[in-house]
Amino acid sequence: MQFAVTFRHMEPTEALKSYARERMERVRKYLPDPIACHVVLSTERHNHRIDVTFQLHNGLAIAGHEITENMYSSIDLCIAKIERQVRKYKGKLEGMRARPHNVIALPWSHSIVNEAFDGVDGQGPQTDQQANPEFSVVKTEKFHAQPMSVAEAIVQLNLLHEPFLVFCHDTDQRVAVVYKREDGAYGLIETPAAV
Repeated sequence: MQFAVTFRHMEPTEALKSYARERMERVRKYLPDPIACHVVLSTERHNHRIDVTFQLHNGLAIAGHEITENMYSSIDLCIAKIERQVRKYKGKLEGMRARPHNVIALPWSHSIVNEAFDGVDGQGPQTDQQANPEFSVVKTEKFHAQPMSVAEAIVQLNLLHEPFLVFCHDTDQRVAVVYKREDGAYGLIETPAAV
């Protein structure tokens, strides 16, 4: 397994690096052949944060993070969280086949848009110019929609702790979005199938 540690806003120490490696090795007994693990250790004020991402052989990723006042306890809590996740989905992870190398992920981007009403103060009638809001892109992220089934997308969504996941169907390459609803169920947005 490839193992990488990144230190941000803190002094890199071999003791922390070896402790993180030792703890990450514990997950190998639950995971079907992880190929890479990336750990980011950072501090901000008195908080110590760890972000961990495991890349699996079948293309899925498992992520976790934790913030405490001690880096060693952050590492322990984060790996415990990941172990619980992996035990929950162990059967499904083992059953998922490896993706063929010739299948290419579709690029897509996610933008956060800021809406600004210039000069609207809520008093008096509005002019046409005031009624038209201005929009500006605050942040844009680019991703690749990995080919997978809906069931695999739901597992991936839960393993990454993200609010939504864009993927393409592994059968016909249609782009779809799966998300977790407030009632705990899952929603699916997809393009219609070709006729």
